[in-house]
Amino acid sequence: MSNLITSPVTALLKNEGIAFDVIEIPLTEDKKPVRNLEELLLKQGVDPQSVVKSVLFKTASNKFVLLAVAGGGRADWGVLRNHLNERKCRMAEFNEVSEATGYVVGAVPPIALPESIQILVDSSVKDYETVVIGSGVLGFALSLKGADLLKLLGNAEQGLFTSL
Repeated sequence: MSNLITSPVTALLKNEGIAFDVIEIPLTEDKKPVRNLEELLLKQGVDPQSVVKSVLFKTASNKFVLLAVAGGGRADWGVLRNHLNERKCRMAEFNEVSEATGYVVGAVPPIALPESIQILVDSSVKDYETVVIGSGVLGFALSLKGADLLKLLGNAEQGLFTSL
């Protein structure tokens, strides 16, 4: 474990006794994560496909839904709308992400979120022994066992929500 950063995410992992490593992601001069995250992860011996993206959606009924997806899959809009029983669903806007989650774009984790956010876990997350998630702090990600993440996401709805 590392004490490089502190966030609600690292606090949750420590509280649950889950081991994790901190991955530093260099920021550009305008404070954005490096564009070539894949190359950075490969240099550190991490499979870039193991990154669990946390994608926030807003439904027509003004609910926020976070989809945790690994392996580069893309949300299947039809499946999402049907699953959520919503006729419309869109990606959350930049400012909505931080307002709804408490985290900035580029650091949103699939855990340690407000209870008002519904969490969906794509079946792709099960494909990786080790996964990389947002840390809650821009410029850092966390690496942990996929089984540990799935345990923390035990109450989340799981299914196939993506298309390649």
